[in-house]
Amino acid sequence: MSAFWPNAENPEWLITCNESGGADPGVVRINIATGASETIVTGTTSCDPVHATPWGTIIFGEEAGGGPNGGRVYELMDPLATTGVTLNRATGAFTGGTGAANLTARPALGRLSFEGLALYGTGVTYYGDESRPSNGVAGGAYFKFIPASLRAPDAGPITSLDQSPYAAGSIYGLRTGGTDFGQGNELGQGHWVPIPPAPDPDLRAQAAALRLTGYYRPEDIDIDRGAEADGNVRFCGNNTGNDGELLWGETVCILDGTLTDASANTGLPEVQRFVPGGPEFTMPDNIAYQPGRGNWIIHEDANTELPQGPKNNDLWACLPDGGDPDLQSDGCVRVATLNDTNAEWTGGIFDASGEHFYVGVQHNVTGAGTILDITGWR
Repeated sequence: MSAFWPNAENPEWLITCNESGGADPGVVRINIATGASETIVTGTTSCDPVHATPWGTIIFGEEAGGGPNGGRVYELMDPLATTGVTLNRATGAFTGGTGAANLTARPALGRLSFEGLALYGTGVTYYGDESRPSNGVAGGAYFKFIPASLRAPDAGPITSLDQSPYAAGSIYGLRTGGTDFGQGNELGQGHWVPIPPAPDPDLRAQAAALRLTGYYRPEDIDIDRGAEADGNVRFCGNNTGNDGELLWGETVCILDGTLTDASANTGLPEVQRFVPGGPEFTMPDNIAYQPGRGNWIIHEDANTELPQGPKNNDLWACLPDGGDPDLQSDGCVRVATLNDTNAEWTGGIFDASGEHFYVGVQHNVTGAGTILDITGWR
């Protein structure tokens, strides 16, 4: 994934994760005007999500599994003055290069396979565990982080990492249903179950112990900025599924009351299916909200070899839900197709105008990924 720097209104740089091993560049900055790339951090494992925070930093995370050595979130100040730093995953320490002091681990958010992250101005953050069900154990759960010190949404950028709302806080896990929670109850209302406090919690283990609701590989999520402007929490994301077993995946939206409710944890979370998968719309992965229109751009990460033949991966533009009785998108249209069945779309992000869409293409036959700027959006 990528994030804009210094902002989405006039972006000059993409701060981009490289989903690869520890010997490869993990976080890089790409000059949008020239395409030149420089390494910020090496040493991450499967760096995937990266976002610019409302308080003027960059966060990035690892899709590195659960357990005591699972994926973590890290925070970065001044990405233009930080170059060639190395992460020690065992200790969480950053050394070498220039600007190592601009980086820190954020164990308060726990360990899991990070991909989707929805950050609000208060520091309240939602995220999922990119995990599949196995041997009767539920798939990845969704979590909510509430900072120990909520940030004023209109506050300016922080000036030191200890001012970040990610320095400390509480984690909650999503369990849908009431007394009849469990398998078969993945939609509708639920509540947030407190995760027992720990210095660096293994959230995948906690999800199993607390019987949190599981989904098939929760992937990217993005905030509904229209709902946010109205003072409400709504974010949408993808559960990839497994099209090799004809489980096509889905896009869901999660509501958590008003922004005030979310900060106080007094709302009732609700999960709604937004786009059901099918043979043409299969294994959705990344997702991007389009400013100004409210459409959702959904990326496919389908298997390339299926019983019905190879599948080219597509980008889909999906309308918001209108005034009809259901809660689903009012329709999706395919807007782009990769002609290489090895490749997939990844990490698409709109600038503030909603007219420039920067999206990655990875796993293509050349062995090298690329980032495209797709223009002409309305």
